[in-house]
Amino acid sequence: MFQDKNVTVVVPAYNEEQTIAEVVREFAGEPSVDRVIVVDNNCKDRTAELAREAGAEVIEESRAGYGCAIRAGLDHGEATGADILAITEADGSFRADDLPKLLHYLTDCRMVLGTRTTRQMVEQGANMNKLLRWGNVTMAKWLELLWYLPHEPRLTDVGCSYRALWSDTWRQMREGTRETGPQFSPEMICEAYRRGLRVIEIPVHYGARLGGESKHSASFLKVARTALGMFRTICRKRFLG
Repeated sequence: MFQDKNVTVVVPAYNEEQTIAEVVREFAGEPSVDRVIVVDNNCKDRTAELAREAGAEVIEESRAGYGCAIRAGLDHGEATGADILAITEADGSFRADDLPKLLHYLTDCRMVLGTRTTRQMVEQGANMNKLLRWGNVTMAKWLELLWYLPHEPRLTDVGCSYRALWSDTWRQMREGTRETGPQFSPEMICEAYRRGLRVIEIPVHYGARLGGESKHSASFLKVARTALGMFRTICRKRFLG
């Protein structure tokens, strides 16, 4: 619990058997966390089994895609009594002990975003080289420019999935989101601004994956494809709604 509010952590997962148990145990062990939900997004390995053994509630989402998995987890958490919803990764690159920071800032806004672009908080071996870091900053500044009036946002990393939001914030935003892949992350931000909701970004630690390979940034081609998709999503949300 956090200030008498139920906190549920959502972990989208696709073939993360090497890391999922440790991630579940770490977040479940954070005193403010009441429940960890792992979304089995068509896993072909032992991800779901190991997540349950570690103490997570596992739900299935058959529609493939990062956005689909997160949406399913948020929907389930909101429908089953969560007051606050947090999102993290199944690869172990984010720390549970950063979650209290997100929660404390959440008392002043509707959604808190992490950023991985603070160089001093990017750990050795993390998947955040100079190209990726500045690519994330550039995309964030593009979103800032498009939404500068009336919100004057301050963003440096629209692709960081470590974030927390109120359950009723998700209820307001849900119908305005449709992206199935990693574009879902900036789409959430744009939808929050479209609805006049206050968003704050804070630095979080970003470490090396505990195992496996990134689904969206393991190669230059994947990075370019993800960046182009995010650019299109941000433009669509600003100009087409």
